[in-house]
Amino acid sequence: MTRSPRDFYDSLAADYHRTFLDWDASIARQAAVFDGLLRGELDGPGPYRVLDCACGIGTQAIGLARAGHRVVGSDLSTVAATRAAAEAAARGADLSTAAADMRQLPFGRGVFDAVVCADNSIAHLLTTEDLEAALREMRRVLRDGGLLLLTLRDYDEARRTRPASVPPQVSHASDGRTITFQLWHWHDDGERYDQEYFQLLPDGDGWEVRVRHATSRALTRREVTDAVRSAAFTGPTWHAPADSGFYQPVCVARAA
Repeated sequence: MTRSPRDFYDSLAADYHRTFLDWDASIARQAAVFDGLLRGELDGPGPYRVLDCACGIGTQAIGLARAGHRVVGSDLSTVAATRAAAEAAARGADLSTAAADMRQLPFGRGVFDAVVCADNSIAHLLTTEDLEAALREMRRVLRDGGLLLLTLRDYDEARRTRPASVPPQVSHASDGRTITFQLWHWHDDGERYDQEYFQLLPDGDGWEVRVRHATSRALTRREVTDAVRSAAFTGPTWHAPADSGFYQPVCVARAA
């Protein structure tokens, strides 16, 4: 059963920070990775006009704004985008946000130097048509020669082995530990899977269990590379976590 990604992220927005061992440390660490890629790939010292088109609660957008870039965040989830703006303000970062589907971005042609789309967001685009529509929109809002930074799980191996779960993660907050884990239920096509996203939150002497559901598409690097090229980007290159310092593979491409 296909689940709405908007409903999934609306529900998760208040607890999304709990997926990180230390969310503020992750903001700083990920910003350093993306800032380095931007300054290494784009002409001039910056700052740059950056769109984070799947900003969530602001993990990448806040850090890039604090690094001095002019950042706009958009997200399918109104709840997440609203929280991103509030979290940015609380940290002294200038971040404007909007609720928007990445397949129909509410921005003009060529207004950004870079578009960031991180944290496996494109996996919620369940057809090649939707993936290509989103990438065309990212290209449209980029200036010629602008940069696309896209991150995705390493699904090449997952498509072969079809894992049934993702190992638990334990994070710490002022109210105690949170345990997060996922169960995956693969479709017969071997490409899509339904995700049960569990969070166990401290509740007195026990736990409160929160479960969200989403459907994702396990896109291979070849599939993403082909779609990026079809959307008028050139030179797509993949950077492994060991090289980039980011926790997922990063695809870097130029707007033709």
